[in-house]
Amino acid sequence: MAALAACYGFAGGGLPPNIRTVAVLPFDNQTAEPTLTQEVNTRVREAVESRLGLRQAGEAQADAVVRGTISRYEPDVPVAYTGNTQNQVTVTRRLVQITVSVEIIDQHGGRTLWQRSGLTLEGDYDPGQESVGRQRALDKLVTNIVEGAQSQW
Repeated sequence: MAALAACYGFAGGGLPPNIRTVAVLPFDNQTAEPTLTQEVNTRVREAVESRLGLRQAGEAQADAVVRGTISRYEPDVPVAYTGNTQNQVTVTRRLVQITVSVEIIDQHGGRTLWQRSGLTLEGDYDPGQESVGRQRALDKLVTNIVEGAQSQW
């Protein structure tokens, strides 16, 4: 499986040949949700390894660095409602929204390989299942990073 990821990253993804290792730095979390930093970092680290075929390295040794900021977290945005004859409204669907800024930097060339500022990702969920919405939003985050990074080279 690791060999497939490496082939995909280097052959299919068009990564520059000098980018073989990466350091995913802890995202700066400006929200009131303390667990987001670890969740985002874990998901991004897994994605750059498995989907881009890069190996983890310390910041000083890495060919590239991924860093970012989590600037907004809205866990409970109502998006679908039902009403009844007593004028009561029930929320039937909600969204998690996460706003981040991310950049990937080539440490040897000192240039930004890819960046996105103010990227808002959403994950919908049934009431009471915020964690499902959060995972969906994080899935979209890693997809954006992987596809964006690959499209730049």
